[in-house]
Amino acid sequence: MSDGNPDLLKAQFGVFSSQVPLMYSIVLINAWALAMNFVTVAPAWLAIHVPIGFTLICGVRLLSWWRARHTAPTPEAARKALRQTNLFAFVLSVMLTGWALALFPYGNAYLQGNIAFFIGITGLGVIICLQQLPSAAFIAAIAINAGFVTWFSLTGVAAFAGMAVNLALVSIALLMVVTVQFRYFAGAVSARRKLETVSQENLRLANLDSLTGLPNRRQFFAHLDEMFAANGERRLAVGILDLDGFKPVNDLYGHKVGDSLLVEVGKRLAALTEDNTHIARLGGDEFALTVADCPGNEDLLALGERICAALRDPFVLAEANVQISGSIGFAVYPEMADSAHDLYERADYALYQGKRSNRGHAALFANSHVVEIEKDKRIEHALVQADLEQEIEVHFQPIVDIRTGRTIAFEALARWTSPVLGNVPPGQFIPVAERTGLIGPMTRVLLRKALASASRWPDDVGLSFNLSTHDISTSEGAVAIVANILGSGVDPRRLDFEITETAMMYDFAQAKIAIDMLKALGCGIALDDFGTGYSSLSQLHALPLTKIKIDRSFVTDLNKNPASFKIVKSLLALSSDMGLSCVIEGVETEEEMAVLRTLGGELVQGYFYSRPMPEIDVAGFLRQPVEAQAAG
Repeated sequence: MSDGNPDLLKAQFGVFSSQVPLMYSIVLINAWALAMNFVTVAPAWLAIHVPIGFTLICGVRLLSWWRARHTAPTPEAARKALRQTNLFAFVLSVMLTGWALALFPYGNAYLQGNIAFFIGITGLGVIICLQQLPSAAFIAAIAINAGFVTWFSLTGVAAFAGMAVNLALVSIALLMVVTVQFRYFAGAVSARRKLETVSQENLRLANLDSLTGLPNRRQFFAHLDEMFAANGERRLAVGILDLDGFKPVNDLYGHKVGDSLLVEVGKRLAALTEDNTHIARLGGDEFALTVADCPGNEDLLALGERICAALRDPFVLAEANVQISGSIGFAVYPEMADSAHDLYERADYALYQGKRSNRGHAALFANSHVVEIEKDKRIEHALVQADLEQEIEVHFQPIVDIRTGRTIAFEALARWTSPVLGNVPPGQFIPVAERTGLIGPMTRVLLRKALASASRWPDDVGLSFNLSTHDISTSEGAVAIVANILGSGVDPRRLDFEITETAMMYDFAQAKIAIDMLKALGCGIALDDFGTGYSSLSQLHALPLTKIKIDRSFVTDLNKNPASFKIVKSLLALSSDMGLSCVIEGVETEEEMAVLRTLGGELVQGYFYSRPMPEIDVAGFLRQPVEAQAAG
């Protein structure tokens, strides 16, 4: 018995448990066979009562082992059971041998030979059944052979003495076999344990993110399925977290710093989680969490805001100090989902919507999102089936130099009239097109039509055109844009391409290559929605910009909002210091225009001059006097 090896103890216990019925069957069958031979010649107490006692004792032991056959014992319980087996093997062997020899005087030579056969066969059978417990096998062999050899050697009968010596030799040989076999058995148990350890480690590694040490995507979904199956009607929340501003860090400082940042993000997230929260890294800069026994929506959003606030604190790394933010979307079971897949998908949708409307904060999937999802599905289906050449058209909104009153350019804006859905606002179909990858073909159609219109305008009127993330994040998209420009006959110097900070963050390196290519043609590059992003200032120096466009959110009620006044004033000063033109979007009232004039604004776009118009109205607009344009 191997007291120092818990795995071997449990293995011995398991194998011996399966041998117990066979061992006691051998003992009892042989004992009753011998007893039946002596029932007419030996006293009843010896021929009948003693075998009954053996039967009762063996029955109790057999019942005890039978009850424990499916129990996985602790190492201590296995050790205790096997020690009892050693003791019982000695007691039973002595009792059997003593009983058999007690019958010897009552039999003739034939019956005495049966006694020798009983002791020999029973002893060998017990040794074989105890082969995985060598200590008990040795005890049984010694107890049986000591009495048998001594007794039969003293009978004076040469045949009996030969049988005793033969049994001793066979027992010795069998014990040698037991020793060797047990050595292999112990080795197999050790090898199995090592294999299980390696398998467990491989399983652990397969379910852990190698960079952060957090559970990975595979483990997250396995955990989510388990939680969903066990949760019943209790609330369960899933949160999807995406880092804002991570890619520029990767591009600016390199992947080593990016990896260090992800490790620190993982530590911050782990520090914020409680016992009912499970955090995982899904891949890239995306993390996820599950919240069991989810609290109320307000508390859940408060948790999300704490996470977002923690991510806004600067990260002090060995190579650099960096600052990012994070957005998180939540969905809650059972209110907003009835399956694990829906729960994840709806949390992801809440994240997507949150990043569009309130980046850097927590968002919760709501009933209104269900309506939006269905609407997006209908839009996506209609877009897939759409004849873009026939259904998509371009409208144009003027950009005016307020110093001279001259229209210097028009921004091209997409309009879609679906035969199924009717007029679909660009704020609805553009995001769907971007998410589904349909934006590339749409951009090419729009650019071709916009360039065709611009070719009919005066040479001093430019065209401003928006590019999406997909348009500049692949070399194929950039090449297609250049091909359209060169094939249009429009001077590239009349073109400004508007990009957003979000588009740059998707793949900064590839986006910069595309932008450099357009700039080399002579096109202008404008950063759209300037001031609404997270790291615009950090990227201005890295881009060959010619313009920035101040988002309309800073212009609305500019004359009434001191904070907007200061922001616009600062942005105008920044653009001037950097030698960049500045277009102010969303100007709608005379009061806003008056403030912009006092701030030194020059280029203006908005309803104050005109709503977006179809191409057929552009020539008429350009012919109008400045006063009439402003009145429009």
